[in-house]
Amino acid sequence: MEPIAPTVDLSLQGEFLEAVSAIASPEDWQTWLQTWLAYLAPDLSPIHAYELSIQFTSDAAIATFNAQYRQRDRPTDVLSFAALENAALPPEVLQQIPCDLGDLIISVETARRQSDIHGHTLLEEIAWLAAHGLLHLLGWDHPDETRLEAMLSMQQKLLAQVGLKLSSSTYFAGEIVT
Repeated sequence: MEPIAPTVDLSLQGEFLEAVSAIASPEDWQTWLQTWLAYLAPDLSPIHAYELSIQFTSDAAIATFNAQYRQRDRPTDVLSFAALENAALPPEVLQQIPCDLGDLIISVETARRQSDIHGHTLLEEIAWLAAHGLLHLLGWDHPDETRLEAMLSMQQKLLAQVGLKLSSSTYFAGEIVT
């Protein structure tokens, strides 16, 4: 039996949405998220339906969230806010509604700087950050070097699933800048 393709109710927003849409359409993002979820095959929704939002923002905006939720008073590249309430929903409700994975916030300004540092395009960097954030929404973490390497490897696999590749990057040279 062939696996059921997931559906994704995706909300894209933020002050940099127009700039990001110029390099990757909302339809591209929709396809990428569906492809990534099909590849990862999370067992969170009995109907294989998911929802999440991605906000493309500035360093100033993401720094506010980073300070408020992580007590780090500086910009960062991506923040993930998992929607944990799905676990408490009764199975009969999960049979009727999409599983809310949560929200990603990506600083396009930081992504621009990192794309220069890591030697790839802005599109590749933003997709890389979205894949990283999605993995966090699905419960992945990187508290140590081994788990970080596994996560970076999975990010490479996810990008490859949608025809993107980081052919050379300092992400893989042990020089990770965050």
